[in-house]
Amino acid sequence: MSAPASAPASQVVAIVAFDQVQLLDVTGPAEVLTTANLHGGAYDIRIVSPDGADVRTSSGVRVGVDGDGDAVPPRVGTVLVPGRSDWRRAVHDAELIAFTSRLAGRARRVASVCAGAFLLAEAGVLDGRRAATHWRLAPELAAAYPAVTVEDDPVFVRDGSVITSAGVTAGIDLALALVEEDHGADVARDVARELVVFMARPGGQSQFSARLGPVSARHPAVRAAMDAVACDPGAASDLDAVARAAGVSARHLTRLFRAETGMTPGQYVESVRLEAARALLEGGAEPVESVAGSAGFGSSESMRRAFQHSLGVAPSEYRARFRTTGAGRSERPRGARAGRSALPAGLPRAPALSRP
Repeated sequence: MSAPASAPASQVVAIVAFDQVQLLDVTGPAEVLTTANLHGGAYDIRIVSPDGADVRTSSGVRVGVDGDGDAVPPRVGTVLVPGRSDWRRAVHDAELIAFTSRLAGRARRVASVCAGAFLLAEAGVLDGRRAATHWRLAPELAAAYPAVTVEDDPVFVRDGSVITSAGVTAGIDLALALVEEDHGADVARDVARELVVFMARPGGQSQFSARLGPVSARHPAVRAAMDAVACDPGAASDLDAVARAAGVSARHLTRLFRAETGMTPGQYVESVRLEAARALLEGGAEPVESVAGSAGFGSSESMRRAFQHSLGVAPSEYRARFRTTGAGRSERPRGARAGRSALPAGLPRAPALSRP
């Protein structure tokens, strides 16, 4: 796994391991960095745990470690902190937090994957910084650590020498960014091609997040307005009409809506339309133009703008990603010739990695 012993300390990557850590949080970045070594990199990867003992991951797979903190030089290039799904157990492990804090203090840069952001926050590394974590955990990180500015959409966020990434596989995106920073876009692109992953993942986390779900409201006027929107989201663009259905003025309805839901009536209408469109794109075969009409958007262009603004992808791209896995398909990629190896469809070939 490791680069030659002569690798400089700036290329040493210490990956923190502990019981119930998510396996891919550890192995995903490690695979990216070791693959980079085949293309000119010189990373020396050391997996370390607080007591130097091997760990059992959340999937039950045991991971061997190289030792404790003494297994890495006094100064290291990168400390990478993975997470575990039960982040509360992790942050209450005083030995683990102290170990993370000591290693972070010895590093040129510090990174986390998924719930690893909670360990960095508990160790004080994220105080006053912007950070990312899994979209499902973002509200919990913000509530537990108010000194951290949590961003719930980017796949990863860099604030100075600290980089935090979203859930699980986003650790691969993060590691590719580190490779690009250290060795340039060409090497990072070679690694992406080798591993058959995107150089830069299209869109943010919003496209993967759970459905909006029912928004509750106590005020009868707001409930009446919601009912009116649900009955005909296409006609709900007229705020005055919705307000009349609710029996209040448009201005009063806007105030009530903000107080009850945190949204304006217009934002709620768009969210209802967006959820309807997502369901239709995932579960049906209607053309995009028909989906736009069925979901209440005035046109496919209006729906495209809403998708780009909220999810970071176009409706057609969203359907392609979430309608089916394509399991069992064996068609030749469009444009590929027999006897020639082709990059997977959609794999970026030229653009450099962009950072949120």
